[in-house]
Amino acid sequence: MLEFIALLLVGVAAGALNAVGGGGTFVALPALVAAGLPAVTANASSTVALLPGALASAWAYRNELVQVGTTSRTALTTTSLVGSALGAGLLLVLPSESFRVAVPWLLAFATVVLAFGRTASRLLSTAIGHPIDLSTRSVLIGQFVLAAYGGYFGGAVGILMLAFWSVGLGLDPAKGNPTRVAQLAAIYATAAALFLVASDVWSYPGPVIAVLIGAIGGGFAGARIARRLPARALRGIVLTTATTMTALYFLRS
Repeated sequence: MLEFIALLLVGVAAGALNAVGGGGTFVALPALVAAGLPAVTANASSTVALLPGALASAWAYRNELVQVGTTSRTALTTTSLVGSALGAGLLLVLPSESFRVAVPWLLAFATVVLAFGRTASRLLSTAIGHPIDLSTRSVLIGQFVLAAYGGYFGGAVGILMLAFWSVGLGLDPAKGNPTRVAQLAAIYATAAALFLVASDVWSYPGPVIAVLIGAIGGGFAGARIARRLPARALRGIVLTTATTMTALYFLRS
């Protein structure tokens, strides 16, 4: 019972983090490993457990979604679904050790981009004489790669999406946060469907259900809190989350 309550609270924290700034996987994954799940199973289980929370957040944000450049939301979501399926399939058939080694460096890159991306984008736009504005094709290619990453690992995919949109399109992270949550839900949906069918997530129902229930409440509450935060505060939370998770992952490595 104590373990169930602890994992329930972990789910609340993970769901709220995903809604506000990203990084829920970095709370849920270590907790599931500590509960006795093998690393790959814990990774798959965290995706399954955090899906309802992401859907709850996406529902709370449903009236605040923005378009990413000139790319339609339908095309962006379809790309997220397909890319996530590829990434989840790779997790099921390939060893994950080499990818885990690369994760801290990917997070570090995303953190640097979030911290300095908007300034760098303005400076580069001034140097070339016009704003950076990725084409629809470039946005979809980048989204496909990020969705594949999200299906394979899941950690900080929302942070990476915000970084990509911020540099490539000049999209403000605070304004893009609702769309990030919606795309995160799409990525989780495809990956979770595959994991439920092809992995051994069902072998550990107790821990998964505990995190899942907590994440629903945390995801909905986190979205409501984020809607009331000033843009500067939300950007600060996103950057703080990215920096903290990057540092923790380097320490773990």
